[in-house]
Amino acid sequence: MSQANPIRLFVTHLWAPADDYLRVFEYLESSRNFFYKNFSAPDRRPAGDREAQRQELRAQIGPAEAVVALSSLYAEDQDLLTFELLYSQALQKPVVLLKSFGTGKDAPPELLDLADELVDWDERALVDAIRRQARHEDTTRWDTIEFKLD
Repeated sequence: MSQANPIRLFVTHLWAPADDYLRVFEYLESSRNFFYKNFSAPDRRPAGDREAQRQELRAQIGPAEAVVALSSLYAEDQDLLTFELLYSQALQKPVVLLKSFGTGKDAPPELLDLADELVDWDERALVDAIRRQARHEDTTRWDTIEFKLD
């Protein structure tokens, strides 16, 4: 992954940029040396019925290498979110599922079955999961803990 070859992402949405949707990009932007291209476009809601929406979602998911799914959207429109994940699975796109932010609730079991990896809201965990799932890059980051001995 480089600036010339960014990871192509789709972040699930319900045709409106929700707080969790925007928060994903805050996390990705704060990560150093992580380059991505966003293919999700919640502001491009097509005119027409549910099938027109699904067709637009297919066009957005198609070029993505990985899908970041927001479990918080399940309570708002479980049919549309389930469609996005089933279509991703049909195209063999890996799905990184994010838990609901700040609620402490577990992700719904229906979504866990459609996800390749479940992560908490942590910038480092999210970026590492995307790299693993999209490009099979294993990050070998180590935490350094300093102890002061008296």
